Amino acid sequence: MKISINANRCEPSPMRKFHPLAVKAEKEGKKIYHLNIGQPDLKTPEAYFEAIRAFDPGTLAYEASPGMPVLIEAIRKYYGKIGVDLEPNDILITTGGSEALLLTCLSILDPYTEVIVPEPYYPNYTTFVHAAGGRIRALPTRPEEGYRYANRKRIESLITKNTRAIMITNPGNPTGVVLTQEEMRMIADVAKAHNLFLICDEVYREFCYDDKFGVPCMGRFDDIDENLVIIDSVSKRFSACGARVGCVVTKNKELQQALLKFCQSRLAVATIDQLGAAALYDVDAEFYRESKEEYRKRRDLVIEKLRQIPGVEVEEPMGAFYVMASLPVDDADKFQQWLLESFDHKGDTVMFAPGAPFYETPGKGYNEVRIAYVRDCKELERAMDLLARGIAKYRYEVMGE
Repeated sequence: MKISINANRCEPSPMRKFHPLAVKAEKEGKKIYHLNIGQPDLKTPEAYFEAIRAFDPGTLAYEASPGMPVLIEAIRKYYGKIGVDLEPNDILITTGGSEALLLTCLSILDPYTEVIVPEPYYPNYTTFVHAAGGRIRALPTRPEEGYRYANRKRIESLITKNTRAIMITNPGNPTGVVLTQEEMRMIADVAKAHNLFLICDEVYREFCYDDKFGVPCMGRFDDIDENLVIIDSVSKRFSACGARVGCVVTKNKELQQALLKFCQSRLAVATIDQLGAAALYDVDAEFYRESKEEYRKRRDLVIEKLRQIPGVEVEEPMGAFYVMASLPVDDADKFQQWLLESFDHKGDTVMFAPGAPFYETPGKGYNEVRIAYVRDCKELERAMDLLARGIAKYRYEVMGE
């Protein structure tokens, strides 16, 4: 018996690959500060739970494959508030942003076709593209340039006869890069000029730490309706990762029909979670403001602490809640394993996501890590101190320095 080529092309998630070692460490009594997964700790708005508690249909039936009308209308109104005019059939509800990305890749890619993605990028993009038989053409970025990638010449140099799409995250995961309006316009122009899909993962839209960026959304450019695919989710915006509710937003009717064909495989998104998600969109603007300010404080603390560690190189992220950092270690994978198996300080250790899987280019990111600042400031301060102690001890005991 054989496993498929596409499955074998996919790699384990760097956010979860050390889970067995973490379980073992915790059984041995260690406390682990988890900075490896972007699981927000902010309280989910009570509206989600109130909507679920009030729901009593008698029989819990399938919902329509495109999604519940009440949720679609809530999302349509939300986009209207940020200047994007949508019709209900421009929105397809999915099981989280991950299914939105997978269905999109399945709908637009054929074997050996290509998607241009700035690297470092969210590693599951590799899984989605490979599952559809495609491949990623990496758009390289450099830490010393703040990981910025909006360069028309660089982007167009990667376009071939096999290119189907450009895929970006704005604000960026893992870099925290936020595009300016001019940069967004340029990328939209490139997609339009070359008849490419432009897939914009905008799940961190509300978390921009410089007011000049506003609330970025590629959907405000109404001349790229046929090209544009927006990926969205309630997971990060509302601290509701367990709801598993996302959506694909596109005015391309042919693509919407293709997406619906794949939706038949899962029939419908969970009714109760859709109902709760619809209620989340009723939160007021103060919720967004308070969430952003909390993450801003956390970002500032993490950057300050990282810059105090000898040999660490880091750029300040302008959005989302992640930071990429280069550590003075020989191999981030090996270092993470050592932190779980051989290191603790007063019974505590720390986890991050090793950087290499965030790159398509071989050999890049081997000493980089992604840190998710999704714990409160007290825990983050302790975690950064553990990282500093761990680096010093690792360099002495393992690297012999």
